[in-house]
Amino acid sequence: MEKVDLPGIGVRHDVITRAGRRIGVVSYRDGAREIALFGVDDPDASADSVPLTDDEAAALADVLGASLMLGQLAGIRDQAAGLFTEQLLISAGSPYAGEKLGATKARSRTSTSIVAIVRGPDVIPSPTPDTPLEAGDTLIAVGTRPGLDALARVLTDG
Repeated sequence: MEKVDLPGIGVRHDVITRAGRRIGVVSYRDGAREIALFGVDDPDASADSVPLTDDEAAALADVLGASLMLGQLAGIRDQAAGLFTEQLLISAGSPYAGEKLGATKARSRTSTSIVAIVRGPDVIPSPTPDTPLEAGDTLIAVGTRPGLDALARVLTDG
């Protein structure tokens, strides 16, 4: 990833793919944004650009972020001995269905961290204690094996 300041305009973040293609995201000072595709022969010349509305940018970020985040979380166990990730379902019978995440007191009770909530096609990254929980939500949690087992019991039995 490369960051390019665009004086008076904003900033561009470029990603260079394995195939050598340059893709940029231009964030303008007024809040507008666009994706810029650069030519293979001249990495400084934009071959095409796609302006994005706020909703389009959020949808694209959700699609890319959700798949990337879940893949990275799954890879954490390869990097940190004794640290695991787990997906835990909030069932309709859970005492926390319809409650806020903070009501679980997951971190203080189990020493685990809930790093995301998957709700249907949406991902809520870094949920706050005020984030509501719904039956059918999948919580993405990180912790030790005993901590994650304890969290599963808490979510089921309270």
